[in-house]
Amino acid sequence: MNSHRLTHIEARNAPSGGGRGWQELQQRFGSRTLKQLLLPAIATAREGFPVTQVISHYWKSAEGDLRKDPGSATTYLVDRKRAPKFGEVFRLPALADSYQLIAEQGADVFYRGTIAQELVRFSDEVGGLFTLRDFNDHRADWIDPVSTNYRGYDVWELPPNGQGIAALQMLNLIEPYDVSAMGAGSADWLHLFTEAKKLAFADRAKFYADLDVVPVPVEEMISKKYAQQRGALIDMRQANSSVPAGDPKLQHGDTVYITVVDKDRNCCSLIQSNYYGFGSKLTPPKLGFAIQNRGALFSLDEEHANRLDPHKRPFHTIIPAMVTHKGKPVFCYGVMGGDMQPQGHVQILVNMLDFKMNVQQAGDLARVRHLGSATPRGAAAKGVGVVEVETGIDDKVIKKLEKRGHVVRRSVGGFGGYQGIFIDHENGVLRGATEPRKDGIAVGY
Repeated sequence: MNSHRLTHIEARNAPSGGGRGWQELQQRFGSRTLKQLLLPAIATAREGFPVTQVISHYWKSAEGDLRKDPGSATTYLVDRKRAPKFGEVFRLPALADSYQLIAEQGADVFYRGTIAQELVRFSDEVGGLFTLRDFNDHRADWIDPVSTNYRGYDVWELPPNGQGIAALQMLNLIEPYDVSAMGAGSADWLHLFTEAKKLAFADRAKFYADLDVVPVPVEEMISKKYAQQRGALIDMRQANSSVPAGDPKLQHGDTVYITVVDKDRNCCSLIQSNYYGFGSKLTPPKLGFAIQNRGALFSLDEEHANRLDPHKRPFHTIIPAMVTHKGKPVFCYGVMGGDMQPQGHVQILVNMLDFKMNVQQAGDLARVRHLGSATPRGAAAKGVGVVEVETGIDDKVIKKLEKRGHVVRRSVGGFGGYQGIFIDHENGVLRGATEPRKDGIAVGY
């Protein structure tokens, strides 16, 4: 194994849910057929696309691993040797063929047809454990989002097996404080944010798991009463170096993000990922896509809620979000980036609601992220952890944080990728924002 992946499929892989999810969305809400929706993607994969600057950087960083797998080298490297450069047109003909099959035969071809059969054959070839039953039994679920109210706005996230409620827990912990008086980028605000994150992530490490398999006290964890209890552990003068998970039961028994709002104010907040860049970095050459490795986020601790079990979904980091006000949607957004996602959700929302920034300013402002919390895979917390700060955070602020016991370091990259649409109902205007740190785009109509 290396630091990012195991060398065999069985340890990290799980069937992808994307294809079934696309079809469910199309059948319930779509105004076009699945084939019509997939045609642009098919054309892009077959005819090619110019590689953008940020993507070329990440592609280059994966070059060595992609060379190790013949299918990945054939699919993702120029002449099976190198990653495409910025501006080069790159084609994915086998992926286009897979999309074409889904367009013509529906999602069943991925879970019960020729694509599933090829995935199982390839898995057998490389020593994996996929069976056709793994794909046949896969389903896409319609679930109810959960919310908390922050400054009069209802913030909606998905419940576990994802980490969306971590953002809600953080907001509940932050709300009692006069954040606007602290000021954006201040030591007080960054300290409060970091301490709230530690508390939410301690619960994330212990409790977040597949709701269909284990009881997760979601409503208790996102309650204001529980936040009041947990918030007592925040000391505004000192960084907390020991953050145990709470006991909410005592209160009561490679990621991409897209958001679209149409003329009728129907809103879609969508995120999907193959976990690490290029997933497992193992690619069935006939299919043209790398097999995702989201199974890496299971715990191997038999006593852990997120332990590896049959027909169980692993903990996920991907979390789309939506905000409503007086029953109307006002903000659809997401922040790509693993553990940064709930941290990004909170920073963006606080920038808008407390610091009164517009939808683009909220994303442009320098961010921080805290590393070192316990994880749903079973890793223990590392003392106070590390607060990474972006360019734009003042040196004086860093010194104040260090005096409170934080370990602080400047960093480039890793602060997420944000996209958002704010709905101005009064003026009938949509305001889009895109991430300057990534290759995103905001497009009006």
